[in-house]
Amino acid sequence: MPLSPVQLADLIGAHPSPDEFGPGSERPALVFRLDNSDARLGAALEGLPCPIIGIGQGALADICDVVLPDEAHLRQLMNNIMAAPFAAMVLVQHLRASASQPVKAALSAESMAYATLQFGPEFRAWRASVQIDNGIAEEGPALLIDRQPRELLLTMNRPRSRNAIGVEMRDALCEAFDLARLDAEIGKVVLKGAGRCFSVGGDLAEFGTSSDPATAHWVRSVRLPAQRVVSIADRLEVRTQGAVIGAGIEIAAFARRVVASPDAWFQLPEIKYGLIPGAGGTVSIPRRIGRQRAAEMMLSARRISAATALNWGLIDAIE
Repeated sequence: MPLSPVQLADLIGAHPSPDEFGPGSERPALVFRLDNSDARLGAALEGLPCPIIGIGQGALADICDVVLPDEAHLRQLMNNIMAAPFAAMVLVQHLRASASQPVKAALSAESMAYATLQFGPEFRAWRASVQIDNGIAEEGPALLIDRQPRELLLTMNRPRSRNAIGVEMRDALCEAFDLARLDAEIGKVVLKGAGRCFSVGGDLAEFGTSSDPATAHWVRSVRLPAQRVVSIADRLEVRTQGAVIGAGIEIAAFARRVVASPDAWFQLPEIKYGLIPGAGGTVSIPRRIGRQRAAEMMLSARRISAATALNWGLIDAIE
């Protein structure tokens, strides 16, 4: 249950140690009602190593990681935090710090945070608990490239696997974004996905295959499509449909314009794996919808409709 303003003041007034919050503690998150909350408690709350969740409206709203209008989605959010407290802690700490960082620095920080969690207990437990097949073999290039005089049309071409972004797709996207970056005559880049889904995000069969955190971070630093896409973001339009999950929306959110079909829906499920978004989403999505809504979307892992995405600013149009 959320703490009342009086209970919150009593708790913080007792000067608890930071290790009484977050992983391994009785408070993997701090949840309290914002109405009539005391703004003077803000300094004590800001550095806590756990998600800070406010319910309603009040003076402490700005220091919260998530602000919910009511308790409707609180249980789903808390269940995920309790199941993956390390991932939840790393996520909110990273979002707090990266909000003021330049984009490329924030991407590097995301990569290091993600690589750390890949070797943490929560991701390893998830990886050991699931049976993941090696995917569906599909013919033809992973990415179709249509070069027009002033436009580059890119189509992710793995419809049977719902355009999962594995190594093949990742490398093809990097090369295409490099082409757009180097060719000044390309005035517009359009990214689409073949089939019913734009993309279901990272290929689960490749999750956790790096040998160590340092190598994982190095690979992501040099082969992450987000590192390339930021240089052409002002020329990029992304057209989405169906499922737009994980890396699918993380990359798309960098674009100048994101269009969704009426049936599109969006989700960031990484907390379920003991991870945080790692394809640039902790950078691109907060810059579209704000840090608090981004944290809510990432911690709850709930699907949002195209209409909600438009209302939040995650997309720019429904067509």
